[in-house]
Amino acid sequence: MNYRIILKIVGRVIGIEAVFLLFPTVVSLIYHESVKGFLVAIAVAVAVSALVTALTRKHNSQFYAKEGFTSVALSWVCISLIGAIPFVVEGSIPSYVDALFETVSGFTTTGSSILAEIASLPRGILFWRSLTHWIGGMGILVFMMAVVPMSKEFSMYIMRAEVPGLEAGKLTAKIQHNSIVLYLIYIFLTVLETLILKVCGLSFYDALVHTFSTAGTGGFSVYNDSITSCSPAVQITISVFMMLFGINFNLYFLLLLRKFRSVFKNEELRCYLALIAFSTITIAFNIRKLCGSMGEAFRLAFFQVNAFSSTTGFSSADFDKWPTYSKMLLFLLMLIGSCAGSTAGGLKISRLMIVFKASVAEIKHMLHPRSINPIRLEGKSITKEILRGTIVYFSMLVIFILSGSLLLSLENKDLITSISSVATCISNVGPGFNLVGPTCNFGFFSAPSKLLLSVFMLMGRLELFPIVILFYPSTWKKRGQF
Repeated sequence: MNYRIILKIVGRVIGIEAVFLLFPTVVSLIYHESVKGFLVAIAVAVAVSALVTALTRKHNSQFYAKEGFTSVALSWVCISLIGAIPFVVEGSIPSYVDALFETVSGFTTTGSSILAEIASLPRGILFWRSLTHWIGGMGILVFMMAVVPMSKEFSMYIMRAEVPGLEAGKLTAKIQHNSIVLYLIYIFLTVLETLILKVCGLSFYDALVHTFSTAGTGGFSVYNDSITSCSPAVQITISVFMMLFGINFNLYFLLLLRKFRSVFKNEELRCYLALIAFSTITIAFNIRKLCGSMGEAFRLAFFQVNAFSSTTGFSSADFDKWPTYSKMLLFLLMLIGSCAGSTAGGLKISRLMIVFKASVAEIKHMLHPRSINPIRLEGKSITKEILRGTIVYFSMLVIFILSGSLLLSLENKDLITSISSVATCISNVGPGFNLVGPTCNFGFFSAPSKLLLSVFMLMGRLELFPIVILFYPSTWKKRGQF
C-alpha cells in the first residue's frame, strides 16, 4: 500500500473543500450572518491539507486499484468530517454525530435529515447544506481531476472508484478532458434550471439552492415541507430536471456531437423513460381519488416518480398516505435508481437489464443446453467480468440492506421503518416510509444507528466497493514505508 500517494490525494481534496467553503462564507456575509463556523472549517481544512502536503512531498508514484479505491473512500470520509464543523460551531446542529449525518447525507446526495425545523436556519448554513449536494453529485475527485493535472494511472483508478455505473464512460481521449466535459454539462444544466426556477417565481437564492439539490439528485430544501408549498410551475420544472439529471451524462455529450441516433437508440435511456411513464400513469390512476383532479394526480405522480427514480428525494405530497401499490412502486424505484453515469444513486437500470438478460439467457440454456446465448447491451456483448461484477454488486446490495435492517431493528422501531431507512440511505434517496416518511426525519435514531446509516450512505454513493475495501483487512496487510 502506497500510503504517501493516498495521503497526497486526500490532502488535495481537503484543499478543494476549503475553496468550496468560501462560497457559503460569502453568502453569510451578504445576509449579515456569523461566519465563524465556516472560518473554523476553512482553517482546519487548510491546516490539514498543508500538513499532509508537507509530509508527502516525496512520494512513490506507484498507484494501483487498491490505492485508487482507498484514496476515494478516505477522501469522502475526510470531507464529511470537516464539512460538519460549520453546523456544530454555529449551533445549527449542536451534536457532532447529527452534524456528521447531515453532512454525509449532503455529500452523498442522499437528502436524509435529522432536522425537524429547517426554514429558521441561517442562510449561509442552508446554502452549504445544499452545496454539498452539488459537490457530491458529480464527485469532488472528478472536479479535482478537471482542475489538477494527474497521470493517466491516477485518473483511471479514481474515475473507476468514484463515477457511478458499470464503468466510467470514455468521452474524450484524456480522462482530464473527460472530467472537464462532464462538469461543463453539469454547470450548464445547473445554470439553466436556476434561471427557469427564477422565472417561475422563486427568489435567486431559493432557485439556486434547490437547483443544487436537484443537480446532485440530493433533495435538501430550505422549506420545512420540501417542495409541497411551491407552485405547480416550480414543481413541474424540478420534476423535469430531476429526470434529466438521472440520464447518463455521456448521452448529453453525444447530443452535442449531433449523434442523435446513438442517443435515441440507447437501451438504458429508453428503459428509464418507459419506467417513468409506466410508474407515473399507474400511480396517477391509483391516487386519483386523493387528488382534486386527474391533472393534479398526474403532476404529483410525475414528481414523486422522478424524485424516487432519480434518487433526489424531494416530496410534493405526503406519499406515505398513498395506497399500498403506489408506495410499493416508489420503493422499487428507490432501489432501482436511474441511469449509469448520472448523478443518481440506486442499483442503476443498466445493471437491472443485465441481470434480467442473464436470467433469460440462463433459462434458454437450461431448455437448450447446447445453445449459445450471448448477453448484449447497447449492441455490445457483456463480458464475463462485467457480468460477474454486476451479479456480485446486486448480491452485496441485497445482503447489506438485509443485514443493515437487522441491525437497525435493535432500535425496536417497526419493520417498514427499519427496512426503508437502510434502503433509502444506501440508495441515496432521502425519505423512506412510516417514521422516516416525507413529513418526518431521522433525528429519533440513536448515535450508533446514525453512524451506521452514514456508512450506508457512503457505500451507496461510492457503489459499495471503495468503502468495503477500506474496511477489508487485507487492504492494509502489506504495509509500506511512510
